[in-house]
Amino acid sequence: MDFNTNIQIPMIYYLAAVYKAFIMYSLIKPFLFKMQPEQAHYLTFDALRAACQIPLANEMMQAVFDASTPGDNVELFGLKFKNRVGLAAGLDKDAKVFDQFANLGFGHIEVGTVTPKPQVGNDKPRLFRLIKDKAILNRMGFNNEGVHAMVERLKDRKRFDVIIGGNIGKNKLTANEDAIHDYIYCFNELHPYVDYFVVNVSSPNTPGLRQLQDKGPLTEILLELQKINLNLEKPKPLLLKIAPDLEQEQLIDIADIAFTTNLSGIIATNTTIDRNGLLEKRQAEKLGAGGISGKPLTKRSTEVIRFLHQQTSGKIPIIGVGGIMKGSDAKEKMDAGASLVQLYTGFIYGGPGLVKECVKSLRTQKK
Repeated sequence: MDFNTNIQIPMIYYLAAVYKAFIMYSLIKPFLFKMQPEQAHYLTFDALRAACQIPLANEMMQAVFDASTPGDNVELFGLKFKNRVGLAAGLDKDAKVFDQFANLGFGHIEVGTVTPKPQVGNDKPRLFRLIKDKAILNRMGFNNEGVHAMVERLKDRKRFDVIIGGNIGKNKLTANEDAIHDYIYCFNELHPYVDYFVVNVSSPNTPGLRQLQDKGPLTEILLELQKINLNLEKPKPLLLKIAPDLEQEQLIDIADIAFTTNLSGIIATNTTIDRNGLLEKRQAEKLGAGGISGKPLTKRSTEVIRFLHQQTSGKIPIIGVGGIMKGSDAKEKMDAGASLVQLYTGFIYGGPGLVKECVKSLRTQKK
């Protein structure tokens, strides 16, 4: 890497110490885990932004964390990903640190879920750790600053080697019969600024949203979006994110819908409302409603990936997400039929090193 040779030696030592601290995430995590999860979330964002403002910070972060090689490149639905490991939607809801996250080795970053109008989301507290389960329970409720605020940030995008996806949803106060208008609005506003789209009808934290996964309303939404999309000069890949709690017949419907609406791919899966098997089941029930992510979802999300891959004869690309806590989890999802994977809760528990571990684990994967 071509660093500025005029930089003073003490600055290099200082920067090296900064990145060593990032690598030693196990030293940082206990401090963060003593804080309320949402507070820790925003503190981490602030720290990441501050670190990336230090001279040469972005270059050195990439040198430390980005394990990508030319052999890791993969082309999928017309896009070139530098590796198969992405950041799932929900962490960078408002596209505030997507360029900074790009320094940590991700091949793609999904921002959102974003809605047409700003909304505060559900009442706090709404984010909880289930540490014994290596899980997170959230009922955030699509809290975000609205699509216009996201667009303004994406206009300043600096990194184009990392793919950006836009995850779109409906406002809480929008009736389901009018939901299509919210999805169309977000699609039109974001179209020039993201590389692919994800329709989110699977969050358990917006009342009635999962009803839009039913075959009729979902087909209508996707067909309307595709009609707009395919009439544009440069159509963008359109994907659907589904819940892990769907029954087999519902998953068969999803496969049929994917072909009917010419989807580019499916993201499997969102968070689960299932509490069975939790080590902290009593605590989870005490905390109340919300979707659970992390290790409890590992097996189920892989089962959904395998079923959909078989049901579609591998003709619809799948992005596997849910409970990837180590590199072998990512490989299991690829073996089940995924073409890409995404991290969220595993990244919270494992830190940036998990990205590199997963990239290396998938390096020999043949797809």
